[in-house]
Amino acid sequence: MLSGMPLSILLLAGGIVALYGGAELLVAGAGRLALGIGLRAATVGVTVVAFATTAPELFVATVGALDVSTDVGLGAVVGSNIANIGLVLGTAAIIKPLSISEIVMRRHVPFMVLAAILLIAMGANGTIGRLEGAVFLLVLAGFTGYLLYYVNADPAPMVDAPDADDGIAGRDVALVIGGLLVLVLGSRWLITGATDLLSSLGVSQLFIGLTVLALGTSLPELAASVVGALRGETAFAVGNVVGSNIYNVLAVLGVVALITPIEITASTLRFELPIMIVFTVLLVGLMGYGRRLTRLDGVGLVVGYAAFVYLLLP
Repeated sequence: MLSGMPLSILLLAGGIVALYGGAELLVAGAGRLALGIGLRAATVGVTVVAFATTAPELFVATVGALDVSTDVGLGAVVGSNIANIGLVLGTAAIIKPLSISEIVMRRHVPFMVLAAILLIAMGANGTIGRLEGAVFLLVLAGFTGYLLYYVNADPAPMVDAPDADDGIAGRDVALVIGGLLVLVLGSRWLITGATDLLSSLGVSQLFIGLTVLALGTSLPELAASVVGALRGETAFAVGNVVGSNIYNVLAVLGVVALITPIEITASTLRFELPIMIVFTVLLVGLMGYGRRLTRLDGVGLVVGYAAFVYLLLP
């Protein structure tokens, strides 16, 4: 019977695999359902798939806040947003330069910037309470309504679904439900394994969230964006990251703050949150210049992320 460090390592690895597999199931089912009702690729990326790939952060942050501390959830969200920009988009751009659609720049990127600014503003006093959580969720509702308005005003052509009568929709729903169940299991394994392993080494819970949990929960975004880049679906790859960063702040921290207030340390306000803003502003600047992310941009983003992780090392 395994115990101690071997068990922690096994749970950590199993949690990462389960989160990745659960998100893949969720993305597959949700993406097909959304395309089937006429959503465009960029919109699917920034809404359905982005929310699906944010599910690991939601489960990890919620379970972590209830079982360990809110440092785990906050670290997972902030670290994941930085990883999404530096590691995920950087890697995707290295594989294939990413074109930035006008829709993403005009409709979606402003909300990503707004979410980052709201996090800084709401957490400036060191606490994100239930009121701030409610504000996050209200802004999220406004973002969703805004997107739905444009979906209705500018619908995409319906995709052919010749096999619809054969139960494709039913299988897609089953994939979504199965993915959610695997995510719940994976989040518990990941949190238990990571906290037990790194806590025994004297590592803080915030560092655990910013690194191991953030990387683990960013695997679905990495997979979705890399696959999108390989397939030439650059709007999908970029939209996935932009949407995920929006949902990480507004949905994940909004839900966690409603459950229990999130405490933010002075060091986090001075370092991690400003770094998240820097990465966000840098991404917007790169996207706005020439409406594309080049391979050189991708290398710069990945190097920047590596430098961030190095500075976090105790």
